[in-house]
Amino acid sequence: MSGYVIDLDRDRLQIDVIHGVVADSYWARGMPRALLERAIANSICVGAYQGDVQVGFARVITDRATFAYLADLFVLDAHRGNHLATEMVAALHAHPELQGLRRWMLATRDAHPVYAKLGWTPVAQPELFMQRHDPDVYLRAGE
Repeated sequence: MSGYVIDLDRDRLQIDVIHGVVADSYWARGMPRALLERAIANSICVGAYQGDVQVGFARVITDRATFAYLADLFVLDAHRGNHLATEMVAALHAHPELQGLRRWMLATRDAHPVYAKLGWTPVAQPELFMQRHDPDVYLRAGE
């Protein structure tokens, strides 16, 4: 972590960096910037920085009482391997507005080991969970 800072200050977030990564990600490809800005405004966010440059991000969507969904976590390629994802999630776990929640959820294609180190486990009864998914919503947002 040497040379890096984890910060929950929303004013420090660099939307250009965040949008550049999220809109090109497998989970939110094509997300319009205005939609991401609205999502960030309604989430608890954390950033990872090297000096004045944002190199990582994550956000939590929550009711601040019972449930939280961890979303949009990334670390820029050149900064991976420095435990930044782990530190950002730990900062969110410690956030005062996220204490006492009954359930946290996330979806990931390939980062299961990162979350497992922080106490996350596979869903015990996946047959109980459902989704309403519209994979083309960002394509229509530009129409």
